[in-house]
Amino acid sequence: MPGFADRLNGIAISASAAMTDKASALKAEGKKIVSLSSGEPDFPTPDHALDAAIAAGRAGDTKYPPQAGKPALKRAVQAKFLRDNGLDYALDEILVANGGKQIIFDAIMATCNPGDNVVLPTPYWISYADQARLAGASIVQVPCLEQNGFRLMAADLDAAITPQTKWVVLNFPNNPTGACCPKEDMQAIAKVLLKHKHVWILTDDIYEHLVYDNFEFCTIAQVEPALKSRTLTVNGVSKAYAMTGWRVGFCGGPKELIAAMNNMQGQSTSGINTLAQAAAVAALEGPQDFLRERALEYQARRNLVVGLLNAIPGIRCHKPQGAFYVYADISACMNKVSAGGRQIATDTDFVMGLLEEQQVATVQGTAYGMSPFFRLSYATDTATLEEGCSRIAAFVAGLK
Repeated sequence: MPGFADRLNGIAISASAAMTDKASALKAEGKKIVSLSSGEPDFPTPDHALDAAIAAGRAGDTKYPPQAGKPALKRAVQAKFLRDNGLDYALDEILVANGGKQIIFDAIMATCNPGDNVVLPTPYWISYADQARLAGASIVQVPCLEQNGFRLMAADLDAAITPQTKWVVLNFPNNPTGACCPKEDMQAIAKVLLKHKHVWILTDDIYEHLVYDNFEFCTIAQVEPALKSRTLTVNGVSKAYAMTGWRVGFCGGPKELIAAMNNMQGQSTSGINTLAQAAAVAALEGPQDFLRERALEYQARRNLVVGLLNAIPGIRCHKPQGAFYVYADISACMNKVSAGGRQIATDTDFVMGLLEEQQVATVQGTAYGMSPFFRLSYATDTATLEEGCSRIAAFVAGLK
């Protein structure tokens, strides 16, 4: 058989996708799976976004789109950044892509060379690391410890930056921990980054509207305007607007970086689906009050899940301020044997045992760079969350 590219060495299918696929296979066998592995809202796409897509199709908006995004969507993104973040981007400083993931891929591939480093506060979303490796770069992890609420300490970030650092990636609210970055922390981080003028900054703000307990979101170029000229502000409609399948991500950044990213995009996908762009315009320009209503529902689900997990002997669960995940500490469950006879030596053993013996799908902390933890998504209904936590309790109770 012909060979494969060396760049794929060490690159695996996303752990969350793999767990979701395995759960789907078990469902197909007739198993009653409680799926808490996928970061996908259970709310519907807003009706006005659906209507806009249908109207666009009927109006004949079905031809190749501009590669960087249709003018109407770029204007909607421009207005969103100004309205929500106080950031003023020109239209040639905005790029639209097939989800936030492609935005990040375009940025990394357009800038990184072998020998470069990408600094990742850890735990981190899986794809940041793998995309850096695909570009030939190495990752440098900055542990964000549970005892600090998984917050990024400015001094730790400063110590991780070297002359080889190409990017620092910020993701708050965070996947997988749900940790947020208060303004005073962001100011301290900005002070560090001002010193390192050779470093690009990528801030993934996809969970911006999913914050709780009256937390006030901020993004780094908003907090420190002097960093705007080397910051890529990434967002999209997938999480807040429950539009994951529409695949619409966008970003604002310096003109030269956006041009390089657009060049990269032109060699992969070109422009994105025209009907999805019409739906995204409607979402960004339409009513926004439902975002707060949905956030309050997620907050109630968070409270439920954190309470149920912390009631299980052997599990310790931090209470996050954003996103829709909890990242639970299972160190007390290690080096035991499950009721089904599985040796629990790692958090991967734990989540696989939990899936096979209690049919609950979660994701191991190892995938996010910090263990022994597991990630649970509470982007689903209350009954499912209660059933899932009940099964987790039964699994842990069976460990000997």
